[in-house]
Amino acid sequence: MTLSPDEILKQLQQRQFAPVYFLQGEEPYYIDLLADLLEKHVLPEHEKGFNQVVLYGKDTDVAGILGQAKRFPMMAERSVVIVKEAQAVADLEAEKSWPFLEAYLRNPLQSTVLVFCYKHKTLDARKKLGKLLSGDKKEPAPAGTVLMTSKKLYDNQVAPWLSNYVRSKNQQITPQATVMLAEYIGGELGRLTNEVDKMLINLLPGHSIDEDLVQRMVGISKEYNIFELQSALVRRDVLKANRILLYFEANPKNNPLIPNLTLLFNYFSRLLALHQNPNPSETDWLKMGLRFPIQRKDYQTGLKVFDFHRTRDIVHLIRRADAQSKGIDSGSMTDGEILRELIWLIIHPVPLHAVVGA
Repeated sequence: MTLSPDEILKQLQQRQFAPVYFLQGEEPYYIDLLADLLEKHVLPEHEKGFNQVVLYGKDTDVAGILGQAKRFPMMAERSVVIVKEAQAVADLEAEKSWPFLEAYLRNPLQSTVLVFCYKHKTLDARKKLGKLLSGDKKEPAPAGTVLMTSKKLYDNQVAPWLSNYVRSKNQQITPQATVMLAEYIGGELGRLTNEVDKMLINLLPGHSIDEDLVQRMVGISKEYNIFELQSALVRRDVLKANRILLYFEANPKNNPLIPNLTLLFNYFSRLLALHQNPNPSETDWLKMGLRFPIQRKDYQTGLKVFDFHRTRDIVHLIRRADAQSKGIDSGSMTDGEILRELIWLIIHPVPLHAVVGA
């Protein structure tokens, strides 16, 4: 049975437990969240000593997992077996283990809650275990097994997800703060929720999470940050851009090159798409992850400042800077020098063919 994270959460709140959970996917947030809930709340504290076992994939095998799962609970209604880092179980998809694993999954011990935490990837759907858990019309998945696949969010899904998360905490977040967090942190849900939770602890009653709080709590300088640098480029403010670059070079740990290049790439690649569709509908804006008017303003200005050909060249220059950051054709350039050269090339319309290495 395939369920979404929200469906599983609803069942857990109603204390409905399946015999087997297989939690997989590239986004570890929901895997950790559900595993943590199962670890903390299936059994009362006094029953955990004899009836709850946590195994780690690199230290166990299928035989060890099934041995624990087949044990009856001691003076309790259930036992819990959690396999963390299950992707490291060497023989999980091995042919020799398959008959035993299949037999258990088709007829699990009803008093055991067995949880596999299979992080950062998914089972190979062509292999037997992947086929069994996914099921099909010919052979449905085992009734007692819940499969959950946690996918990474697309860029245009991060801001809505963030707004909903804050709302679930009965708090509010401003559009400016939402944009800043979504762009600066991106779709790392674990890090995103950690930062939001820190801010909620420090939030004064009756206040919303705003831009100032984000800057203060996440460690983003109010004046010298990648958003201000992007804005300076769009407005052709050379003096401000250079001031920000000097700050970045003086504070490299707080302003690493790769995330800054990623944000600049996102801006100019979206701008390139807008050049091909200069009159976007509301749906088009949303597909690009630009929900708020404050986000769209810089793009509308950028369309006037950078024409299609210039925008295309800038995207190429950012890719070149990314390659330089990995040691390709960069010589002895520091990260600060790579970014400084990139910004100079963006501000000054040097033909692409005249740029060395472009």
